[in-house]
Amino acid sequence: MTSRIDSLIETLLRTPWLVRAPIALYRAGLGWIFGTRLVMIEHLGRVSHEPRYVVVEVVERDRNRIVVASGFGSTAQWYRNLRANGVAYLSTGRARRVRADVRLLDRDESAADLKRYAAEHPLAWKHLKGAMDAAVGGDAVVLLVEFAPPRERED
Repeated sequence: MTSRIDSLIETLLRTPWLVRAPIALYRAGLGWIFGTRLVMIEHLGRVSHEPRYVVVEVVERDRNRIVVASGFGSTAQWYRNLRANGVAYLSTGRARRVRADVRLLDRDESAADLKRYAAEHPLAWKHLKGAMDAAVGGDAVVLLVEFAPPRERED
């Protein structure tokens, strides 16, 4: 059963101008106002190869790793773009446009990390998962993406 809060979150997530509003702030160098809980991902369109942007919540963070969730699973455009070309630049806190390697976590890895996230942030998880379930009309498959500093390439 969907709660009123879940329905409100779903509506907000389906309001394009509202979801995209933080992008303008990040691109203007004001992403720091969101702290480190959010991250803007710059990626390349899989067909156009043009820069694309999305702002998502950070699920897990440590010194050399940021993990985010694709609430719409593998159907999210940004997820599909990362899967196609693996190009990503991150802006979070005061860091701007930092190159990152991309790793798409599989369903099992995603489930394990999300279980930990749910334990640490039960209310946020309850409402976000409820909103995602409502948005997809069933049990949403939430997949995670890990970003890390680029590895040195061997020539």
